[in-house]
Amino acid sequence: MSGIGPVEPGEGTHARDTPDPETPRPPEAPRGPLMQLYARHRRAALAAGMSAAVLVVGGYLYATRPRQPPAPAPPYPSQVTEVVYAGKEGPPPNHPRGAFTFAVELTVSSGPPVTVLRIDQPSAGFSLTSDPHPPFRTRAGFPHRITITVHVNECAKVPRNAGFPFLDVTLRNTHAIQVHSFILGELYAQDLSEALQVACGNNSMSSPKS
Repeated sequence: MSGIGPVEPGEGTHARDTPDPETPRPPEAPRGPLMQLYARHRRAALAAGMSAAVLVVGGYLYATRPRQPPAPAPPYPSQVTEVVYAGKEGPPPNHPRGAFTFAVELTVSSGPPVTVLRIDQPSAGFSLTSDPHPPFRTRAGFPHRITITVHVNECAKVPRNAGFPFLDVTLRNTHAIQVHSFILGELYAQDLSEALQVACGNNSMSSPKS
């Protein structure tokens, strides 16, 4: 009995690792200057695309980040400013008879500094001056002492009832400008009435006594 040799492959059968001599091979990629230029441009385009994507994502994250609420607006100056009567003061030099000098203390409780632009009173019968003279600024927590002198100009126009005298003070801070009327209280009304009696007596003279 003769031995059995290796099985011959059938017609059209090829080994897996043996290329088919009749199958055309794909052309090799060119490796000249044009291919190198294309490869460089392709890398640059990919890098630019990645940078653009990073910018888009970063912009989205920035736009959707949790935002802090805006800072509250400063208070109105009249809401944080107080003017308190601090008593009679000695008369200024060479003052006319009947001039009344007193002091007030102005305080700012909080917020930005407050500037006093004007100090006035509503009566046409007398005027006033102050030291320091406006404008001047007061910071929160630092009381400001102001000396005010009332000058009687015309007794006939002086109010007979000084029970609720007040000062009109023009205030300004970074939020607003306001004119606010400060009532200085009973002691101020009493001192002012006494000064008016000295200046004008019990009649309605057209000018203060000399």
